[in-house]
Amino acid sequence: MAPDNKISRKQQILEALAHMLESPRREKITTATLAAKLDLSEAALYRHFASKAQMFEGLIEFIEISIFGVINKITKDETDGAKQVQLIVNMLLKFAEKNPGMTRVLIGDALVNEEEHLQTRINQLYDRLEATLKQSLKIAAAGSGKKIMPEAQANLLICYVIGRWHQFAKSGFKRKPTNWADQQLSML
Repeated sequence: MAPDNKISRKQQILEALAHMLESPRREKITTATLAAKLDLSEAALYRHFASKAQMFEGLIEFIEISIFGVINKITKDETDGAKQVQLIVNMLLKFAEKNPGMTRVLIGDALVNEEEHLQTRINQLYDRLEATLKQSLKIAAAGSGKKIMPEAQANLLICYVIGRWHQFAKSGFKRKPTNWADQQLSML
């Protein structure tokens, strides 16, 4: 098999896994059910991924690249710290809305019966997001002259985002994370 086909098959496996995570019923996904969905053998899955945990790592890597790619663009293009915060939070909510299966990974719901290091990696992603928001809030404070607590405010914002993600996933993807986001962010 040519390397391009391996990349293509690997991508197909990750997309199928993400699609299976979009089911509101939250059934445990096994390599057998994933292989059946792709009309492959389990052995074929393991030719591309050493374990199911490695498949979830592939999804987490996709999430990190997608989210932080946009965040880097926002912080590069927008100099107003308050606007950076608004754009980042809105992007995080929209990302979840467009990627319901990835939302289950982000909240750890899909990782419950998986290896512990996967949840640790999601926790590190939360920490990176909070640090990014804190930096944007520091820029906003310096520009406005207002006395704020960037650490506390960044933590509140990341708790808000995670809460909206949870609500979206636990509602069977019916309660959109972007509903009332602008009004709620103005209150925060």
